[in-house]
Amino acid sequence: MMTLVTGGSKCGKSHYAEKIFDNFAGKKFYIATMEPYCEEALQAIERHRKIRAGKGFETIEKYTDIEEISLPENCGILLECTANLCANEMFRDDKIYDPTEKIINGFRYLKSRSKELVIVTNDVGSNGISYESGTEKYIEIMGKINRFTAEFSDNVIESVYGIPVPLKGHLI
Repeated sequence: MMTLVTGGSKCGKSHYAEKIFDNFAGKKFYIATMEPYCEEALQAIERHRKIRAGKGFETIEKYTDIEEISLPENCGILLECTANLCANEMFRDDKIYDPTEKIINGFRYLKSRSKELVIVTNDVGSNGISYESGTEKYIEIMGKINRFTAEFSDNVIESVYGIPVPLKGHLI
């Protein structure tokens, strides 16, 4: 089973994504993609660690190259989040490139290893504001990644003000 959880900033995506695993009996992995590059990122990372403490997740910090993670079969995987992963892949090595295919293939790999896969993403393209070209490209690529991920997900859930709304499939 694969679920994509989307929504805006601070809308309850993580809470819902973690709740999906409340009754999961197998080994659970939390793939954290946020690089600790500044104080704000460190605070966000610490907040998420506290929230998931005691929930049975083994944390794997992997900022790029998720297809390299060695995972047992039929495990539970929560990846948080696509937006960070995309930025990390897209802007590495002082170059801008389109990591869509690499990330989608990484998601397919995670799906092949898991019994339950939940991917958290952000709705980054709906505010209608114009940005610099690098940011515009990032928004375009995130749109493609989210669209492709939604296509091969069993469920797509949008968190709206903490309320999970099914867009495809059903609530878990």
